Amino acid sequence: MLTDAQKQQYQRDGYIVLPNFKTPQEIATLRARAAEIVNEFDPNARTGIFSTIEQEKTTDDYFLGSDNTVRCFFEEEAFGPDGQLKQDKSLSINKIGHAMHDLDPVFRAFSTDVRLAAVARDLGLADAQVWQSMYIFKQPGIGGEVRWHQDATYFDTNPVSVTTFWFALEDATLQNGCMWAEPGGHRGPMRERFLRNGDDVRMEKLSDLPWPDDSTAVPLECKAGSLVCFHGLLPHYSAPNRSAVSRHAYTLHVTDGATEYSPQNWIQRDAAFPVRGFL
Repeated sequence: MLTDAQKQQYQRDGYIVLPNFKTPQEIATLRARAAEIVNEFDPNARTGIFSTIEQEKTTDDYFLGSDNTVRCFFEEEAFGPDGQLKQDKSLSINKIGHAMHDLDPVFRAFSTDVRLAAVARDLGLADAQVWQSMYIFKQPGIGGEVRWHQDATYFDTNPVSVTTFWFALEDATLQNGCMWAEPGGHRGPMRERFLRNGDDVRMEKLSDLPWPDDSTAVPLECKAGSLVCFHGLLPHYSAPNRSAVSRHAYTLHVTDGATEYSPQNWIQRDAAFPVRGFL
């Protein structure tokens, strides 16, 4: 699937952007299903607010229980001082997570792709295993910041193997909060590790290396249909979305089954619900 030049770019920069990977029809089908899930979601049920700014403080039973099911999470700024939603429910959800790729037929169809399996092999994943899926809305006006982080923090393997497959379902621009990354930053150390032991979670600091800034980071603007693949150690973030346009995306986190998956990672699977690949 990948040319030698693309493989070399991935090794050098820690990411590649593949335009036109998914068709407009595939995107429309996934977006329609996400809208149905949100429409069926009862906001009066006990729910969570998702934040990567203060992960430990906002991690609760609702979040931990979403590891192997499908749940909706609100944007931090979705509620007014009175505790009520400031806008329609459909414009208040931060994301859906975290096992749609296995549990929902529409998401499963989108995630099951021989081309994805081929890309994974070209990126060095001998036995691709998909642990997590997220549908990210990046809502207009209130789309929350995602702080600088590395995805290996949440999917620790020995050696590091987690690779992110990020699909742009709408154009991702500077205005609506596209991702930023530090080219070559994947060659640095893992800075943090998110550990789970039962219902107890904590963030373990591993390195004092500072996060990148605008002097070294670059925006990953891309068109709808693009697939962005990046290394688990690549530092990346996205700014808040203060524009009038949303930035929908779908992302998969994938490790190599040939590596050792940490028993302290927050998502675990067993024989009753085995982890699967792209096929």
